[in-house]
Amino acid sequence: MALVLGVGGTWLYSVLSANLLDNAHGRTELAAREVAARADAGPLPALLPAPRDGVDVVLVLGARGEVIATTRPSAEPLAREFAGLRPEGGGDTASALARYAGQRGDLVVVRSAPPGRGGERYVYALTVLNDVDDATHAVGLGLLAAAPPLVALAAAIAWAVTGLALRPVTTIRTELAAVTASALDRRVPEPAGGDEVALLARTVNATLDRLEQAVGRQRQFVADASHELRNPVAAVRSQLEVALTAPGGPGREAVRAALDDTVRLQGVAADLLLLARLDARAPAAPGEPVDLALLAAEEAARRPGARVRVVAEADAPVPLRGRAGQLERLAANLVDNAVRHAASRVTVRAYARDGSAVLEVADDGPGIPAGERERVFERFVRLDAARDRERGGSGLGLAIAREIAHAHGGTLTASAAPGGGALLVARLPAGPAEARGA
Repeated sequence: MALVLGVGGTWLYSVLSANLLDNAHGRTELAAREVAARADAGPLPALLPAPRDGVDVVLVLGARGEVIATTRPSAEPLAREFAGLRPEGGGDTASALARYAGQRGDLVVVRSAPPGRGGERYVYALTVLNDVDDATHAVGLGLLAAAPPLVALAAAIAWAVTGLALRPVTTIRTELAAVTASALDRRVPEPAGGDEVALLARTVNATLDRLEQAVGRQRQFVADASHELRNPVAAVRSQLEVALTAPGGPGREAVRAALDDTVRLQGVAADLLLLARLDARAPAAPGEPVDLALLAAEEAARRPGARVRVVAEADAPVPLRGRAGQLERLAANLVDNAVRHAASRVTVRAYARDGSAVLEVADDGPGIPAGERERVFERFVRLDAARDRERGGSGLGLAIAREIAHAHGGTLTASAAPGGGALLVARLPAGPAEARGA
């Protein structure tokens, strides 16, 4: 504010001073030209009438500097000093600052050449600049006197307005500092309106919502993982304890059962590790060419002795770029899920459509209720928990498949198959044609 006032005051002072000087100069030159016009028209009296508009002195000199006429006889001694100012070249006027009676004044000279009289005459007019100096002095003092209180007032207003505007920020900061892992349900107050502070509060609350959801999913994941891992560990322990106390040493069946539970436990741990890696969302390495039709055929060929028949349908190669191991895991999880629930047949289709590579896995089982078609992709979710455990399901297969699809920029959805049963559809961005040879 001090800088603004300093610049503005200096500009105002300069403009006002220049304007007053211009007005005084204009009046002085006009008075000189009026007398010059009279001199051109005829002889002048020795004592001229007083000029108008506050001009103090008018003096007419001859070519040699002699006094011809004046408005004030007391000004005649200044003739020699005034005679030093003459118009240059082809001009008819000149001006300068001069002293008169110890005061600063504006001096203007106009050349006059009366016709038929020979010789030039010079008309000098002088205006004392007391009024100009007094006005500019008063303005300067006023600006200097007003600047400190204006700066203080501006500072007080800025302090009050800034404090009022930032008060919600202080409230937001205080409330945000109170958010802890055990109090993630707290939210910052949202001020009314649509200014930057209100937008900041809404953004903070939206971030806290996502954080609470992420922590909730993490806690649920840890609880489910602990539950899933505890059961096979407990089963292995009890079977080994029974085997150790059995007469004649561990039985073959007890060791086989313990081995089966250990294998299941190893699979759950591997699934958890894969989910953790997918959750990390690390920058993906450049993909390699993959043929989705070939993956579908390989999955069908791996299950010649499955409980139900697995059929692959693909009329042409379906190229895309991705991580082959993860895409194989996606296809395997979808087919495994379909085999567990199918009654007699599982169909795996691969085709390209609208710039996407599509993998469909359909079964003729009981299907998925409409209200559960999103829930089946949650971790450790089983619509029939008892049956899934008997058949080796951990509740992580579809969750892993969806995460792999998302990691490749695609989607995985569940719906009803046309002939009854469940239909799982993975849509992935299609790749270049060179993937056809994969």
